[in-house]
Amino acid sequence: MENLACLQSVVENLVSSHSPFHVVANLEKDLLLRGYLALKEGNEWNLEEGKGYFVKRNDSSIIAFRLPQESAGLCFHIAASHSDSPSFKIKPNPLTLSGGFALLQTEPYGGGIYHTWMDRPLSFAGRILYSDQSGIHSKLVDIDQDLLVIPSVCIHFERDVNEGKKFNPAVDMVPVFGSAEEGLDFDAFLKAKAGLSDEQTLLSHDLFLYVREKPHFVGWNSQYLLSPREDDLSSAYSSFYGFLHSENNSTIPMFCCFDNEEVGSLTRQGARSTFLKDVVARICGFYQVDKEEICPRSFLLSIDNGHAKHPNHPELSSAGSDIRLNKGIMVKFNANQSYTSDGLSSALIRYLARKERLNLQDFTNRSDLRGGSTLGNLSNGEISFLSADIGLPQLAMHSCNELLGALDVEDMGDLCRSFYSTDFSIEEGDVRFKN
Repeated sequence: MENLACLQSVVENLVSSHSPFHVVANLEKDLLLRGYLALKEGNEWNLEEGKGYFVKRNDSSIIAFRLPQESAGLCFHIAASHSDSPSFKIKPNPLTLSGGFALLQTEPYGGGIYHTWMDRPLSFAGRILYSDQSGIHSKLVDIDQDLLVIPSVCIHFERDVNEGKKFNPAVDMVPVFGSAEEGLDFDAFLKAKAGLSDEQTLLSHDLFLYVREKPHFVGWNSQYLLSPREDDLSSAYSSFYGFLHSENNSTIPMFCCFDNEEVGSLTRQGARSTFLKDVVARICGFYQVDKEEICPRSFLLSIDNGHAKHPNHPELSSAGSDIRLNKGIMVKFNANQSYTSDGLSSALIRYLARKERLNLQDFTNRSDLRGGSTLGNLSNGEISFLSADIGLPQLAMHSCNELLGALDVEDMGDLCRSFYSTDFSIEEGDVRFKN
Protein backbone atom coordinates (compact mmCIF):
# COMPACT_ATOMS: atom_id res chain seq x y z
CA MET A 1 0.00 0.00 0.00
CA GLU A 2 2.57 2.51 -1.11
CA ASN A 3 1.80 5.96 -2.50
CA LEU A 4 -1.69 6.04 -1.02
CA ALA A 5 -1.63 9.73 -0.22
CA CYS A 6 -5.17 10.03 1.08
CA LEU A 7 -4.74 7.05 3.42
CA GLN A 8 -1.45 8.45 4.73
CA SER A 9 -3.08 11.81 5.40
CA VAL A 10 -5.96 10.17 7.29
CA VAL A 11 -3.61 8.09 9.46
CA GLU A 12 -1.41 11.08 10.28
CA ASN A 13 -4.42 13.12 11.35
CA LEU A 14 -5.94 10.29 13.40
CA VAL A 15 -2.82 10.24 15.57
CA SER A 16 -3.40 13.78 16.84
CA SER A 17 -7.21 14.00 16.81
CA HIS A 18 -7.95 13.23 20.45
CA SER A 19 -10.93 15.59 20.75
CA PRO A 20 -13.27 17.48 18.40
CA PHE A 21 -11.29 20.63 19.19
CA HIS A 22 -8.09 18.99 17.98
CA VAL A 23 -9.85 17.75 14.84
CA VAL A 24 -10.86 21.29 13.91
CA ALA A 25 -7.39 22.61 14.79
CA ASN A 26 -5.85 20.06 12.40
CA LEU A 27 -8.26 21.01 9.62
CA GLU A 28 -7.64 24.71 10.22
CA LYS A 29 -3.87 24.20 10.04
CA ASP A 30 -4.11 22.47 6.66
CA LEU A 31 -6.46 25.11 5.28
CA LEU A 32 -4.17 27.97 6.32
CA LEU A 33 -1.15 26.23 4.76
CA ARG A 34 -3.09 26.07 1.47
CA GLY A 35 -4.01 29.73 1.49
CA TYR A 36 -7.56 29.57 2.79
CA LEU A 37 -8.63 32.67 4.69
CA ALA A 38 -10.20 32.58 8.15
CA LEU A 39 -13.60 34.21 8.66
CA LYS A 40 -15.37 35.01 11.93
CA GLU A 41 -19.11 34.69 12.31
CA GLY A 42 -19.43 37.97 14.20
CA ASN A 43 -17.51 40.01 11.59
CA GLU A 44 -18.26 41.34 8.14
CA TRP A 45 -17.22 38.96 5.36
CA ASN A 46 -15.26 40.59 2.53
CA LEU A 47 -15.41 37.74 0.05
CA GLU A 48 -13.70 37.53 -3.35
CA GLU A 49 -14.29 35.20 -6.26
CA GLY A 50 -11.57 32.64 -6.80
CA LYS A 51 -10.53 32.42 -3.13
CA GLY A 52 -11.07 29.86 -0.38
CA TYR A 53 -12.37 30.50 3.12
CA PHE A 54 -13.29 28.76 6.34
CA VAL A 55 -15.26 29.59 9.47
CA LYS A 56 -15.40 27.82 12.85
CA ARG A 57 -18.08 27.56 15.50
CA ASN A 58 -17.22 26.63 19.10
CA ASP A 59 -13.76 25.57 17.83
CA SER A 60 -15.28 22.10 17.34
CA SER A 61 -17.14 22.56 14.02
CA ILE A 62 -15.80 23.99 10.79
CA ILE A 63 -17.04 24.86 7.30
CA ALA A 64 -14.64 25.51 4.41
CA PHE A 65 -15.56 26.64 0.90
CA ARG A 66 -14.20 28.06 -2.33
CA LEU A 67 -15.82 30.73 -4.49
CA PRO A 68 -15.70 30.10 -8.25
CA GLN A 69 -14.64 32.63 -10.86
CA GLU A 70 -17.88 32.04 -12.76
CA SER A 71 -21.22 32.98 -11.19
CA ALA A 72 -23.73 31.69 -13.76
CA GLY A 73 -25.90 28.84 -12.51
CA LEU A 74 -24.31 28.69 -9.07
CA CYS A 75 -24.92 25.72 -6.79
CA PHE A 76 -23.35 24.18 -3.69
CA HIS A 77 -21.53 20.86 -3.61
CA ILE A 78 -21.40 19.99 0.09
CA ALA A 79 -19.85 17.06 1.96
CA ALA A 80 -20.64 16.82 5.67
CA SER A 81 -19.06 14.63 8.37
CA HIS A 82 -18.61 14.92 12.11
CA SER A 83 -15.70 15.59 14.47
CA ASP A 84 -16.85 13.82 17.64
CA SER A 85 -16.61 10.19 18.75
CA PRO A 86 -18.00 8.22 21.71
CA SER A 87 -15.93 8.84 24.81
CA PHE A 88 -16.18 9.81 28.46
CA LYS A 89 -16.29 13.48 29.42
CA ILE A 90 -14.60 14.58 32.62
CA LYS A 91 -17.04 16.21 35.03
CA PRO A 92 -16.45 19.55 36.78
CA ASN A 93 -14.68 19.05 40.12
CA PRO A 94 -14.04 15.42 39.15
CA LEU A 95 -11.61 14.25 41.84
CA THR A 96 -12.87 11.68 44.37
CA LEU A 97 -11.04 9.31 46.71
CA SER A 98 -11.69 5.59 47.27
CA GLY A 99 -9.55 2.75 48.64
CA GLY A 100 -6.39 4.80 48.54
CA PHE A 101 -6.95 5.79 44.92
CA ALA A 102 -7.72 9.15 43.36
CA LEU A 103 -10.52 8.76 40.82
CA LEU A 104 -11.83 11.04 38.09
CA GLN A 105 -15.58 11.19 37.75
CA THR A 106 -16.70 11.03 34.14
CA GLU A 107 -19.91 10.85 32.15
CA PRO A 108 -20.45 8.81 28.98
CA TYR A 109 -20.47 10.83 25.78
CA GLY A 110 -22.33 9.03 23.00
CA GLY A 111 -23.06 5.33 22.81
CA GLY A 112 -19.73 3.62 23.39
CA ILE A 113 -18.94 -0.04 24.00
CA TYR A 114 -17.90 0.34 27.61
CA HIS A 115 -15.83 -2.78 28.24
CA THR A 116 -13.39 -1.94 25.43
CA TRP A 117 -12.14 1.02 27.46
CA MET A 118 -11.03 -1.07 30.43
CA ASP A 119 -7.52 -2.15 31.44
CA ARG A 120 -5.67 -0.04 28.90
CA PRO A 121 -3.70 3.22 29.10
CA LEU A 122 -5.87 6.33 28.78
CA SER A 123 -5.40 10.05 28.86
CA PHE A 124 -7.57 13.08 28.16
CA ALA A 125 -7.68 15.99 25.74
CA GLY A 126 -9.92 18.92 24.87
CA ARG A 127 -9.91 22.57 25.85
CA ILE A 128 -9.65 24.63 28.99
CA LEU A 129 -11.10 28.08 29.65
CA TYR A 130 -9.04 30.52 31.70
CA SER A 131 -9.06 34.20 32.52
CA ASP A 132 -6.45 36.94 32.72
CA GLN A 133 -6.58 40.71 32.75
CA SER A 134 -7.64 40.86 29.10
CA GLY A 135 -10.59 38.44 29.30
CA ILE A 136 -11.53 34.75 29.11
CA HIS A 137 -9.61 32.56 26.69
CA SER A 138 -9.60 28.96 25.48
CA LYS A 139 -6.58 26.71 25.05
CA LEU A 140 -6.15 23.24 23.63
CA VAL A 141 -4.94 20.59 26.06
CA ASP A 142 -3.69 17.07 25.34
CA ILE A 143 -2.00 15.23 28.20
CA ASP A 144 0.53 13.16 26.28
CA GLN A 145 1.21 10.45 28.85
CA ASP A 146 -0.19 7.12 29.98
CA LEU A 147 -2.21 8.75 32.72
CA LEU A 148 -5.43 6.87 33.52
CA VAL A 149 -6.83 3.37 33.65
CA ILE A 150 -10.31 1.92 34.22
CA PRO A 151 -9.68 -1.38 36.07
CA SER A 152 -12.04 -4.25 35.53
CA VAL A 153 -13.23 -6.49 38.35
CA CYS A 154 -11.34 -9.79 38.56
CA ILE A 155 -13.14 -12.93 37.46
CA HIS A 156 -12.88 -14.36 40.98
CA PHE A 157 -15.35 -11.69 42.13
CA GLU A 158 -17.52 -11.88 39.02
CA ARG A 159 -17.63 -15.53 38.01
CA ASP A 160 -20.37 -14.90 35.46
CA VAL A 161 -18.72 -11.91 33.75
CA ASN A 162 -18.23 -13.86 30.50
CA GLU A 163 -21.93 -14.68 30.44
CA GLY A 164 -22.81 -11.04 29.95
CA LYS A 165 -22.53 -8.05 32.23
CA LYS A 166 -24.41 -4.77 32.35
CA PHE A 167 -21.95 -1.98 33.03
CA ASN A 168 -22.94 0.92 35.25
CA PRO A 169 -21.02 4.00 34.02
CA ALA A 170 -21.24 5.64 37.45
CA VAL A 171 -19.60 2.64 39.12
CA ASP A 172 -17.71 0.51 36.60
CA MET A 173 -16.28 3.14 34.27
CA VAL A 174 -14.53 5.50 36.70
CA PRO A 175 -10.82 5.89 35.81
CA VAL A 176 -8.00 5.73 38.32
CA PHE A 177 -5.98 8.95 38.37
CA GLY A 178 -3.33 7.74 40.79
CA SER A 179 -2.78 7.35 44.51
CA ALA A 180 -4.78 9.46 46.93
CA GLU A 181 -2.13 11.87 48.16
CA GLU A 182 -2.88 14.58 50.70
CA GLY A 183 -3.56 17.90 49.03
CA LEU A 184 -4.03 16.40 45.56
CA ASP A 185 -5.75 19.01 43.35
CA PHE A 186 -6.98 18.19 39.84
CA ASP A 187 -7.26 21.85 38.80
CA ALA A 188 -3.69 22.48 39.91
CA PHE A 189 -2.53 19.43 37.92
CA LEU A 190 -4.45 20.62 34.86
CA LYS A 191 -3.19 24.17 35.18
CA ALA A 192 0.40 22.97 35.34
CA LYS A 193 0.00 20.64 32.35
CA ALA A 194 -1.64 23.44 30.33
CA GLY A 195 1.23 25.80 31.09
CA LEU A 196 -0.89 28.48 32.79
CA SER A 197 0.86 31.12 34.85
CA ASP A 198 -0.02 32.20 38.38
CA GLU A 199 -1.76 35.25 36.90
CA GLN A 200 -4.05 33.06 34.80
CA THR A 201 -7.08 31.52 36.48
CA LEU A 202 -8.51 28.19 35.35
CA LEU A 203 -12.30 28.52 35.05
CA SER A 204 -13.70 25.47 33.27
CA HIS A 205 -12.95 22.72 30.78
CA ASP A 206 -14.30 20.42 28.08
CA LEU A 207 -12.11 17.33 28.41
CA PHE A 208 -12.60 13.83 26.98
CA LEU A 209 -10.86 10.53 27.66
CA TYR A 210 -9.02 8.84 24.83
CA VAL A 211 -7.19 5.55 24.44
CA ARG A 212 -3.45 5.79 23.90
CA GLU A 213 -3.24 3.34 20.98
CA LYS A 214 -2.02 4.64 17.64
CA PRO A 215 -3.46 3.53 14.27
CA HIS A 216 -2.19 0.12 13.16
CA PHE A 217 -2.37 -1.79 9.88
CA VAL A 218 -3.39 -5.39 10.55
CA GLY A 219 -4.09 -8.50 8.46
CA TRP A 220 -1.75 -10.81 6.57
CA ASN A 221 -1.30 -8.12 3.89
CA SER A 222 -1.81 -5.11 6.19
CA GLN A 223 -5.09 -4.53 4.40
CA TYR A 224 -7.04 -3.28 7.41
CA LEU A 225 -6.71 -0.13 9.49
CA LEU A 226 -7.28 -0.53 13.24
CA SER A 227 -7.58 2.77 15.04
CA PRO A 228 -9.52 4.76 17.62
CA ARG A 229 -12.11 7.26 16.38
CA GLU A 230 -12.45 5.90 12.84
CA ASP A 231 -16.15 6.76 13.16
CA ASP A 232 -16.22 9.39 11.76
CA LEU A 233 -12.74 10.83 11.42
CA SER A 234 -11.67 8.44 8.65
CA SER A 235 -14.56 9.72 6.52
CA ALA A 236 -14.00 13.32 7.66
CA TYR A 237 -10.32 13.41 6.76
CA SER A 238 -10.71 11.44 3.50
CA SER A 239 -13.52 13.73 2.28
CA PHE A 240 -11.39 16.70 3.35
CA TYR A 241 -8.55 15.31 1.23
CA GLY A 242 -10.92 15.14 -1.74
CA PHE A 243 -12.01 18.72 -1.09
CA LEU A 244 -8.43 20.04 -1.01
CA HIS A 245 -7.42 18.19 -4.18
CA SER A 246 -10.46 19.05 -6.30
CA GLU A 247 -10.94 21.67 -8.98
CA ASN A 248 -14.18 23.52 -9.61
CA ASN A 249 -15.42 25.94 -12.25
CA SER A 250 -18.92 27.23 -11.55
CA THR A 251 -19.86 25.35 -8.38
CA ILE A 252 -19.23 26.24 -4.75
CA PRO A 253 -17.46 23.30 -3.08
CA MET A 254 -18.04 23.19 0.65
CA PHE A 255 -16.59 20.92 3.34
CA CYS A 256 -18.43 20.66 6.67
CA CYS A 257 -17.37 18.92 9.86
CA PHE A 258 -19.92 19.20 12.67
CA ASP A 259 -19.60 18.40 16.36
CA ASN A 260 -22.04 16.49 18.58
CA GLU A 261 -23.41 14.01 16.05
CA GLU A 262 -22.98 11.22 18.60
CA VAL A 263 -25.39 12.94 21.01
CA GLY A 264 -28.07 14.08 18.56
CA SER A 265 -26.61 17.24 16.97
CA LEU A 266 -28.90 19.49 19.05
CA THR A 267 -26.23 22.10 19.80
CA ARG A 268 -25.24 25.42 18.26
CA GLN A 269 -22.35 23.64 16.55
CA GLY A 270 -24.24 20.48 15.55
CA ALA A 271 -25.69 19.50 12.17
CA ARG A 272 -29.18 20.47 13.39
CA SER A 273 -28.02 24.00 14.19
CA THR A 274 -28.18 27.03 11.90
CA PHE A 275 -24.44 26.88 11.16
CA LEU A 276 -24.70 25.58 7.60
CA LYS A 277 -27.76 27.71 6.85
CA ASP A 278 -26.02 30.83 8.12
CA VAL A 279 -22.92 30.25 5.98
CA VAL A 280 -24.99 29.50 2.89
CA ALA A 281 -27.05 32.66 3.42
CA ARG A 282 -23.93 34.84 3.62
CA ILE A 283 -22.47 33.35 0.44
CA CYS A 284 -25.78 33.85 -1.34
CA GLY A 285 -25.77 37.45 -0.12
CA PHE A 286 -22.34 37.97 -1.67
CA TYR A 287 -23.62 36.76 -5.05
CA GLN A 288 -26.92 38.60 -4.56
CA VAL A 289 -28.94 35.44 -5.14
CA ASP A 290 -31.68 33.99 -2.94
CA LYS A 291 -30.83 30.70 -1.21
CA GLU A 292 -34.29 29.51 -2.28
CA GLU A 293 -32.99 29.72 -5.84
CA ILE A 294 -29.56 28.14 -5.36
CA CYS A 295 -30.28 25.39 -2.81
CA PRO A 296 -32.65 23.36 -5.03
CA ARG A 297 -29.80 23.09 -7.55
CA SER A 298 -27.35 21.92 -4.91
CA PHE A 299 -26.30 18.57 -3.46
CA LEU A 300 -25.25 17.32 -0.02
CA LEU A 301 -23.10 14.26 0.63
CA SER A 302 -23.76 13.04 4.17
CA ILE A 303 -20.65 11.01 5.02
CA ASP A 304 -20.62 8.78 8.08
CA ASN A 305 -19.16 5.32 8.53
CA GLY A 306 -21.43 2.30 8.45
CA HIS A 307 -21.55 -1.40 9.29
CA ALA A 308 -19.79 -4.12 7.38
CA LYS A 309 -21.04 -7.70 7.70
CA HIS A 310 -19.50 -9.17 10.84
CA PRO A 311 -17.68 -12.45 10.07
CA ASN A 312 -18.77 -14.02 13.37
CA HIS A 313 -22.31 -12.70 13.25
CA PRO A 314 -23.51 -12.54 9.63
CA GLU A 315 -27.08 -13.01 10.87
CA LEU A 316 -27.08 -9.38 12.09
CA SER A 317 -26.89 -8.03 8.54
CA SER A 318 -29.66 -7.78 5.98
CA ALA A 319 -29.84 -10.78 3.69
CA GLY A 320 -29.31 -8.57 0.64
CA SER A 321 -26.58 -6.40 2.16
CA ASP A 322 -23.22 -8.17 1.96
CA ILE A 323 -20.98 -5.26 2.96
CA ARG A 324 -17.28 -6.13 3.09
CA LEU A 325 -14.09 -4.24 3.93
CA ASN A 326 -11.98 -3.10 0.96
CA LYS A 327 -14.84 -3.70 -1.45
CA GLY A 328 -15.98 -0.11 -1.86
CA ILE A 329 -17.83 2.79 -0.29
CA MET A 330 -21.28 2.18 1.18
CA VAL A 331 -24.39 3.89 -0.13
CA LYS A 332 -26.98 3.76 2.65
CA PHE A 333 -30.70 3.25 2.11
CA ASN A 334 -33.65 3.24 4.50
CA ALA A 335 -37.32 3.20 3.58
CA ASN A 336 -38.19 5.53 6.47
CA GLN A 337 -35.43 7.97 5.42
CA SER A 338 -33.10 7.55 8.37
CA TYR A 339 -30.69 7.78 5.47
CA THR A 340 -31.39 10.36 2.76
CA SER A 341 -30.32 8.34 -0.28
CA ASP A 342 -33.03 7.86 -2.87
CA GLY A 343 -33.14 6.86 -6.53
CA LEU A 344 -31.99 10.23 -7.85
CA SER A 345 -29.26 10.96 -5.32
CA SER A 346 -27.83 7.42 -5.44
CA ALA A 347 -27.81 7.55 -9.26
CA LEU A 348 -25.42 10.48 -9.09
CA ILE A 349 -23.12 8.61 -6.70
CA ARG A 350 -23.13 5.59 -9.03
CA TYR A 351 -22.27 7.86 -11.97
CA LEU A 352 -19.31 9.39 -10.16
CA ALA A 353 -18.08 5.99 -8.97
CA ARG A 354 -18.20 4.55 -12.49
CA LYS A 355 -16.38 7.58 -13.85
CA GLU A 356 -13.58 7.03 -11.29
CA ARG A 357 -13.75 3.20 -11.59
CA LEU A 358 -14.61 2.83 -7.91
CA ASN A 359 -16.63 0.06 -6.32
CA LEU A 360 -19.81 0.80 -4.37
CA GLN A 361 -21.81 -1.31 -1.94
CA ASP A 362 -25.51 -0.85 -1.15
CA PHE A 363 -26.31 -0.96 2.55
CA THR A 364 -29.62 -1.58 4.26
CA ASN A 365 -30.31 -2.61 7.83
CA ARG A 366 -32.21 -5.77 8.64
CA SER A 367 -35.88 -4.86 8.47
CA ASP A 368 -36.40 -5.91 12.08
CA LEU A 369 -33.40 -3.98 13.46
CA ARG A 370 -33.25 -0.25 14.06
CA GLY A 371 -30.36 1.59 12.46
CA GLY A 372 -28.88 4.96 13.29
CA SER A 373 -29.46 8.32 11.65
CA THR A 374 -26.82 10.54 10.08
CA LEU A 375 -26.04 14.14 9.28
CA GLY A 376 -28.06 14.44 6.10
CA ASN A 377 -31.57 14.17 7.50
CA LEU A 378 -30.59 16.25 10.54
CA SER A 379 -29.17 19.19 8.57
CA ASN A 380 -32.11 19.11 6.15
CA GLY A 381 -34.31 20.23 9.02
CA GLU A 382 -32.68 23.67 8.80
CA ILE A 383 -31.76 23.92 5.12
CA SER A 384 -32.77 21.42 2.46
CA PHE A 385 -30.67 19.83 -0.26
CA LEU A 386 -30.95 16.73 -2.37
CA SER A 387 -28.75 14.36 -0.41
CA ALA A 388 -27.19 10.93 -0.32
CA ASP A 389 -25.78 9.05 2.67
CA ILE A 390 -22.48 7.28 2.10
CA GLY A 391 -19.68 6.04 4.34
CA LEU A 392 -16.75 3.73 4.92
CA PRO A 393 -17.63 0.17 5.96
CA GLN A 394 -16.22 -0.81 9.32
CA LEU A 395 -16.41 -3.33 12.13
CA ALA A 396 -16.59 -2.66 15.88
CA MET A 397 -18.31 0.71 15.52
CA HIS A 398 -18.23 2.66 18.80
CA SER A 399 -15.55 0.45 20.28
CA CYS A 400 -12.51 2.33 21.54
CA ASN A 401 -10.70 0.72 18.55
CA GLU A 402 -12.46 0.22 15.22
CA LEU A 403 -11.59 -1.66 12.02
CA LEU A 404 -11.95 -0.65 8.37
CA GLY A 405 -10.48 -1.42 4.96
CA ALA A 406 -7.42 0.64 4.09
CA LEU A 407 -8.28 0.78 0.38
CA ASP A 408 -11.79 2.05 1.09
CA VAL A 409 -10.26 5.18 2.64
CA GLU A 410 -8.44 5.93 -0.59
CA ASP A 411 -11.65 5.35 -2.56
CA MET A 412 -13.50 7.89 -0.41
CA GLY A 413 -10.87 10.51 -1.17
CA ASP A 414 -11.20 9.80 -4.91
CA LEU A 415 -15.00 9.86 -4.85
CA CYS A 416 -15.12 13.17 -2.97
CA ARG A 417 -12.53 14.72 -5.28
CA SER A 418 -14.71 13.73 -8.24
CA PHE A 419 -17.85 15.01 -6.52
CA TYR A 420 -16.32 18.43 -5.94
CA SER A 421 -14.68 18.62 -9.37
CA THR A 422 -17.71 17.62 -11.48
CA ASP A 423 -19.84 20.54 -12.62
CA PHE A 424 -23.47 19.57 -12.24
CA SER A 425 -26.70 20.93 -10.84
CA ILE A 426 -30.09 19.50 -9.89
CA GLU A 427 -32.90 20.63 -12.18
CA GLU A 428 -36.49 19.37 -12.07
CA GLY A 429 -35.62 15.93 -10.75
CA ASP A 430 -32.65 15.45 -13.05
CA VAL A 431 -28.91 15.91 -12.74
CA ARG A 432 -27.63 18.33 -15.39
CA PHE A 433 -23.94 18.29 -16.28
CA LYS A 434 -22.30 21.51 -17.40
CA ASN A 435 -20.06 21.70 -20.41
